[in-house]
Amino acid sequence: MWVIFVPATLAAELIGVSTVYAYSFTLLIADLIFLLVLTRFVPNRPRLVLLAYWLSAPLVLATYGLGLNDLIPALLLFLSLLFVRQYQFYFSGIFMAGAISAKLSMIVALPFFLIYLYNNQSLRRYLPKFLASLAVGCFVLVAPFIFSAAGMQMLLSNPEMQNIYQLHIGLAGGVSIFVIPLVYLTVLYVVWRVRRLNFDLFQATTGMAFLLIVLSTPTTPGWFVWCIPFLVIYQALSGRVAIFLVGVFYGIYALSTLIITDIHLANGNSFELDAFLQIPGVLRDSAASLLHTSMVAVGIILAIRMWREAITSNDFFRLSRKPFVLGIAGDSGAGKDTFVDAITGLFGQHSVAKLSGDDYHLWDRKKPMWQVMTHLNPMANDLEGFCSDLISLTDGKGISSRHYDHASGKMSKPRRLKSNDFIIASGLHALYLPALRERYDLNVYLDIDEGLRRHFKLQRDVHQRGHDVEQVLASFERREPDSERFVRPQSKYADLRLSLQPIHPKMLEEADGQHAVRLKLVVNTSSGLSEVSLHRVLVGVCGQHLDISVSDDGSQVKMTIEGESSAEDIKMAAQILCPRILEFLDVRPQWEDGLLGMMQLITLSHINQQLTKRFT
Repeated sequence: MWVIFVPATLAAELIGVSTVYAYSFTLLIADLIFLLVLTRFVPNRPRLVLLAYWLSAPLVLATYGLGLNDLIPALLLFLSLLFVRQYQFYFSGIFMAGAISAKLSMIVALPFFLIYLYNNQSLRRYLPKFLASLAVGCFVLVAPFIFSAAGMQMLLSNPEMQNIYQLHIGLAGGVSIFVIPLVYLTVLYVVWRVRRLNFDLFQATTGMAFLLIVLSTPTTPGWFVWCIPFLVIYQALSGRVAIFLVGVFYGIYALSTLIITDIHLANGNSFELDAFLQIPGVLRDSAASLLHTSMVAVGIILAIRMWREAITSNDFFRLSRKPFVLGIAGDSGAGKDTFVDAITGLFGQHSVAKLSGDDYHLWDRKKPMWQVMTHLNPMANDLEGFCSDLISLTDGKGISSRHYDHASGKMSKPRRLKSNDFIIASGLHALYLPALRERYDLNVYLDIDEGLRRHFKLQRDVHQRGHDVEQVLASFERREPDSERFVRPQSKYADLRLSLQPIHPKMLEEADGQHAVRLKLVVNTSSGLSEVSLHRVLVGVCGQHLDISVSDDGSQVKMTIEGESSAEDIKMAAQILCPRILEFLDVRPQWEDGLLGMMQLITLSHINQQLTKRFT
């Protein structure tokens, strides 16, 4: 802590100025830096930040009236938060260590950092970086003080730490329940139960924990400074009612502090509000208790509003209660696996649980039953098991699932599959059962051109899976009746139908295997997609040729997309078209080039639309 005051103190000594001014000047500089840091968290409301933070009565009273230096550790904590937000985890760990070294009580924020980095699976790989820099920072800044004689004495006899245990509930036998640790651990458990935190949720839960600690313990006025920046952000994100309540909270706290605290002035004198107003001692205690009770009541109201507005209304929090389920059906060779991998690349393997219908074939490839039945027949698949496992994943439960190996034609040993934020169920019969369709948030059918499907399937089964050409051609004829009867009718249940087609049918006849077939993407949607904004983005950003037709009632939209787009163009289009969902994507989402990237973009826009419906 005191190292920060050294430069100004040395300068004051050199020019012969009192070190009191050097101390105050350092606090003023830290105050200005804190103001600038907060504008990074709330970039669009600088005036509110200025009024709600810099002119807040508790901050002025604690820092400039009482001369407390709790502003310093709070600033270091928020710098650590800022670097987390910018994915600079080495710096975040260093500043977190600095905050702990400046005020050991700041360690209460550390578990929230760890839960955020661990439970947000896209950031989990950065956790070692944060821990390494935190360890180095603590070794340099904290360890020398903690293990010194003065440090141990201060740690053991610190009156502020003793305040934490003053509020307790006495039980029979002399046992007590300490309220502050109970509240803190409860908040930690609730945060842990959220499967994946985003930054706003992480920030809000940390701020609420600080507020509850301040409300529940007779802390010094300096501890209240820790809550002010979190309350500033909350006011900026909420509205006038929040601004009013926080103002009342500040006023009551400042008044109660003035009554019970001696303010030492720069000339060495002290000032007491109750003495100035000639308040009798009995009334002083009653007034202080009444004000403190009122402050706690308003603070609890603020905590409840923060829980409702900043936490339970957070999209990540609501998604953690119920994952988003995507159902993808299509004929054999329609590109289901490729499409699933492309969607998974956007959200990251860590955020997706994939359920494949191939894993629910009833028999291995060499079983005699396949001589009289094809994979496309629902009776050859355990659709009830597929449905049951999907329900379990949707309810947040893990399942035990086998994997069908296309190379060997055999099932693997059962493996454990955990639920996740996004569940993708794909297969020949993914939309076949009503019970399955009811579980999906979005139904997708890959309705690939039949000639193109046979072309791709022939290439895949011969070159990738090692089947004979004659065997593959024979399977086309044998499977056609089942495809016509069981698979293709599922397209009528789809919210989104994606069809790859050759630009001209003769291109397949002329395909020589050396040159890629030029394709177009035909999109049919019944989800009420905003075709105007999509047209503007696809043409203006991606340079696509786009034809759109809309049904008379506006419920059905058909788009034909032609052209080549880079992954960068498609990424830019997604930022314009559906900015809200970008936060759910991986830190570095894998966008594809060409029409596969178009399929990613169209599907993502539909996911964004469905999540918006769920969250509003």
